[in-house]
Amino acid sequence: MRRLLIALLALPLLLGACATGGTRKDQLDKAQYAYSAAIRWGDFEGAWQLVDPKYREQHPMTDLEFERYKQIQVSAYRDLASTMPSEFEALREIEIGVVNRHTLTERSTRYTERWRYDPEAKVWWLTSGLPDFWAGE
Repeated sequence: MRRLLIALLALPLLLGACATGGTRKDQLDKAQYAYSAAIRWGDFEGAWQLVDPKYREQHPMTDLEFERYKQIQVSAYRDLASTMPSEFEALREIEIGVVNRHTLTERSTRYTERWRYDPEAKVWWLTSGLPDFWAGE
């Protein structure tokens, strides 16, 4: 009986320890969820913070570029396929539905997210930048 009581008291501590660390795949899932939520809700500046700092430095976003994202509303965000070519790299094919706020026309576009794991920072970074909804325009 005493062992059962000790086991029951220790269980929340053990479960808490499991939840804090997580595997690299769990960390990737959390990063991708946070990114997709930001995109879905139109928080492109928040999504930009999940982009690799090296990419942000090489491809800085202007205020005008962020303003352009305010012209659209994301209507759908579908994960079509996911792969992990290595333990430090992940790819995710996405279909995004977009509505132009001015014309109310809807279209969809495909986008490939490229993720890399930074072992020093212990974080996944998006290396492909924000989706370009105006490619060719």
